[in-house]
Amino acid sequence: MKKIILILLGLILFFIAIIYFSLWSHPDTGHTDVLVGKQNVETLNFENLDSVSVAAATIYEGALLKEIMQGEQYRAEWAVPVKVPVLLLDRTYGGLTILKKGGGKQTKSLRLKSVKGLVYTLRSVAKDPEPLIPEFAKTLGIENLIIDGITAQHPYGAMVVAKLAEAVHLSHTHPRLVFVPNQEALGKYNEGFGNKLYWLEYETEGEENWSAFENIIAIIDTEELQEQKFKHRDKLHIDTQALVRNRLFDIVIGDWDRHAKQWGWFLQKKNDRYIAIPLASDRDNAFFTIDGLLPSIIASKNVQPRLRPFQEEVDYIPGLVYPFDIYFLKGVPKKTFQAQAAYIKNHLTDAAIDHALATWPKEIHQLHGKEIRDILIARRNNLNRYALEFYKVLQSKNFLTQPLKGSDDADVPMELHKCFECL
Repeated sequence: MKKIILILLGLILFFIAIIYFSLWSHPDTGHTDVLVGKQNVETLNFENLDSVSVAAATIYEGALLKEIMQGEQYRAEWAVPVKVPVLLLDRTYGGLTILKKGGGKQTKSLRLKSVKGLVYTLRSVAKDPEPLIPEFAKTLGIENLIIDGITAQHPYGAMVVAKLAEAVHLSHTHPRLVFVPNQEALGKYNEGFGNKLYWLEYETEGEENWSAFENIIAIIDTEELQEQKFKHRDKLHIDTQALVRNRLFDIVIGDWDRHAKQWGWFLQKKNDRYIAIPLASDRDNAFFTIDGLLPSIIASKNVQPRLRPFQEEVDYIPGLVYPFDIYFLKGVPKKTFQAQAAYIKNHLTDAAIDHALATWPKEIHQLHGKEIRDILIARRNNLNRYALEFYKVLQSKNFLTQPLKGSDDADVPMELHKCFECL
């Protein structure tokens, strides 16, 4: 018995050592936003270049042990070079000026304005997980577990998601993949923002209407929408059907991270009434894949219920229901969820999925394109079942007792923090 215990202890220690080694090891030579075939990016004259070949990140390349322990994920997509147009601010849309620096915890961004008053955002493709790394992970030398988690995100998912959204008639921010070199128009932002790969897309706030909708008086965030609701009361409602369709669409594409700050609203005036039409942004977690021993443990519904993997079967719908959903959709009838599931099923055809995936360069599509196609089709085919479960979970929840994320400063009464129609 003692011998068996010693053997088991030895195996456990060996397993721990393997885990630690896989977390500790990562390429020291890796970088983000890597230009291919260019000797010195600092001396290039980008005014004479219309495009460049760029790899989003080479820091995630791993040996076999790392792929077994931490998963293959989308490492290849991050590392493979793609041809990307060069963006010069003073030559784009009549000239773009920088309004301010933005960005979340992982993403660099700049807000821009065109001569026509349209507001855009440059949002970095490469992520910086440094702010998310806890001190204990740095002390133990296992911060690579957090850094490596970025590989679960597809670096170029946004361009496919936009086409899929068009197929089911949902608004999106029209992301364009661009390379932004150091340039005079960047000014003080050259350091930290120049020579990087970005998504150039419409901002989800602004006074000018860039959509096809008529009578749009503003594009606002969720906090501003709440304040407008307090002002206009029963004269302002959201487009419930569009929001339900958006949330069911999120289930199809596997974007599990949809909190209130990731939505804008087209505020449309109709006579003396107003309709708020949802506009999704930052769908960075579409096609979020999880494989490898450690990510699979972390993504267990008992450990991280919201962190759901993109696979053919949606394994845990309750993890996908956010306070945002309770706030806007609790009380919406079941038939609305059924109708919108049917709408997506009818419009997101196999041909529409193929058309969307074809927007990827060949070198990206050939890596996981077929696998993603199969999962999209499987989820679409089962969407009515998922919609009914989403509805049931949603209706079982109580109204909110605290403000939505990003709405702490909204100047509205407590009743309006409970739900959108609670006034």
